[in-house]
Amino acid sequence: MQITFLGTSSGVPTRARNVSAIALRLPQRAEVWLFDCGEGTQHQFLRSELKISQLTRIFVTHMHGDHTFGLMGLLASCGLAGSPQRIDIYGPPGLDEYLRASVRYSQTHFSYPVKVHTVKPGVLFEDEEFVVSCGALKHRVPAFGYRITEKDRPGRFDVERATAVGIPSGPLYGKLKRGEVITLPDGRQFNGADFCAPPETGRKVVYCTDTIYCEGAVELARNADVLIHEATFAHQDAELAYQRLHSTSTMAAQVAQAAQVRQLLMTHFSPRYAPGNDIELKDLLAEARAIFPQTAMAHDFMTYDVPRRQVTTLASSR
Repeated sequence: MQITFLGTSSGVPTRARNVSAIALRLPQRAEVWLFDCGEGTQHQFLRSELKISQLTRIFVTHMHGDHTFGLMGLLASCGLAGSPQRIDIYGPPGLDEYLRASVRYSQTHFSYPVKVHTVKPGVLFEDEEFVVSCGALKHRVPAFGYRITEKDRPGRFDVERATAVGIPSGPLYGKLKRGEVITLPDGRQFNGADFCAPPETGRKVVYCTDTIYCEGAVELARNADVLIHEATFAHQDAELAYQRLHSTSTMAAQVAQAAQVRQLLMTHFSPRYAPGNDIELKDLLAEARAIFPQTAMAHDFMTYDVPRRQVTTLASSR
């Protein structure tokens, strides 16, 4: 799982930062999932190492333009970049109507199926590898955060060891991989747990923007490996944050601390904190780290590989 930030500015783009878009690359299945799609996102794809032809799912947090204005251009280009089999789009009420109107008035025709799913809190998608759920946030319009949970995977099966003790390959290996006890024709018994490495805990990534500090964000981010959270304003500008229902750097850190996440990645910064101003982005980072030290500040085209951790005991697997 690799996160790539394609846009980290709030409201409007700057010379260094585009508006909101974050890609989650899943190399094991040759897929890219996109979270929000601000204006110019397809240009950011071209400047990155991501392949637009691998895009299969788009998750939209809310309907404000700096999170949606890039959708039609990106979808139209996808058909010319390899004709994906299908793209599923998830988002709040109004997203389907917005896309239908854009298609109608621009006379755009997609060469592949596009399915829009109107979200509500709960599980949105699940397959054998992942579960995606969402929760309500607190903003000026309906807004949702997303949680991507990778399912736990069995530990590596030690084929060499099984062969060395004379266990024939075939169905018995499958039983051992599942942790079962097998009995050979000569009477010897073997426990599958002795031939498998500890299971690998599924990773958890959470994306929360736009929102002011709220319990919904804390619950969604509970025990996540990575929390991507907006930090539009500095703590000094908290009054603006309350007026506009956005988060400060300290609010993002408080969510991370309360949720006991492993890593906080801040994004969605106001352009007002440009270099040379009274408050700069480095000040927002210092504010957040004073509360939650495991904080990093995202920038456009920054990538982050979500680390995997192993389960060593039964208790730690929960």
